[in-house]
Amino acid sequence: MHNCTSHNDCITEALVRAESICNDRGLRFTDLRRKVLELVWTSHGPIKAYDILDKLDARIAAIKPPTVYRALDFLTENGLVHKINSLNAFVGCSHPLKHSECYFLICSDCGEAKECCSADLVEAIAKTGRRNEFLPEHITLEITGECGDCRGLH
Repeated sequence: MHNCTSHNDCITEALVRAESICNDRGLRFTDLRRKVLELVWTSHGPIKAYDILDKLDARIAAIKPPTVYRALDFLTENGLVHKINSLNAFVGCSHPLKHSECYFLICSDCGEAKECCSADLVEAIAKTGRRNEFLPEHITLEITGECGDCRGLH
């Protein structure tokens, strides 16, 4: 579903952007936060916090679940990862700081999640909110189905 030619480039780019964003905001991009972000980006599929913990545990014996959750909260709050609520898992953000038009296509076969954007979709949600005197504060749209790769189209 993703069009990257070298996934290592995706990881490197995400880490460089994260460092830049943290520097610009005066935030600490600690080694643990960096490692958690790197693990989130190890694939384009969502990863659960306990899977991150398992992968960290082999390297850093003292890591506990709250530590991983705090790192994920930091990364989410700063627009570096997204939480896929239906899966209780996390994916890397392909364009940090620009989240107002995002939604996710999630393949139910391979598990890959693709971040997509549509101003028209956001406007439709806003219109529905206005018609119902409802002010949306946070919108996460998750669409499950089968990607072209799993259907054999590529």
